[in-house]
Amino acid sequence: MEELIKIQSELKAPKNLYNSFGKYKYRNAEGIMEAVKPLLKKYDCYLTMCDDIHMIGERYYLRATATLVNKDGKSVEVTALAREDDNKKGMDGSQVTGTSSSYARKYALNGLFLIDDTKDADTDEYKIESDAKTKKGSNAKAPALEQAIVECNAATSMDALMQVWNSHPDLSKDKDFLLAMSTKKKEFQK
Repeated sequence: MEELIKIQSELKAPKNLYNSFGKYKYRNAEGIMEAVKPLLKKYDCYLTMCDDIHMIGERYYLRATATLVNKDGKSVEVTALAREDDNKKGMDGSQVTGTSSSYARKYALNGLFLIDDTKDADTDEYKIESDAKTKKGSNAKAPALEQAIVECNAATSMDALMQVWNSHPDLSKDKDFLLAMSTKKKEFQK
């Protein structure tokens, strides 16, 4: 879709928020959507977001889907997952789901518009992963690998699978990730 290529090349979604506790800048889904609105109008497209809940294993995951549709009705869809934390202190169930929705939507938009967030430190998950990297003998790739495999297994099309692949360049040589990608790819080739 030609409009998507133009939007991806023109979109500027700055990290306009600041986490004073962690001392870093970050962007959220709302900031991305605000930045993309003028380009949607310019290229006569619209964007929709929707969420649904999936049980994977014994955990609930929120799947956010970002869909870009042009004036001819052609569409591109990207999904992202976020796991609901079962013991987030100080939050009720709806707040936990809302947090998961925001996180998943942000990463669906990142995938759709090719926004690179690999250096963003805007989430608890990033802190957990960073802390794991500093511990001796820990497998720091484990949380990222687990998330990547979940995303791979949840892909509903070859395009979505390619988005998962492109979202995890650091895992491109990991044997478990490659196996998950290969297995899912074979499902789509049947």
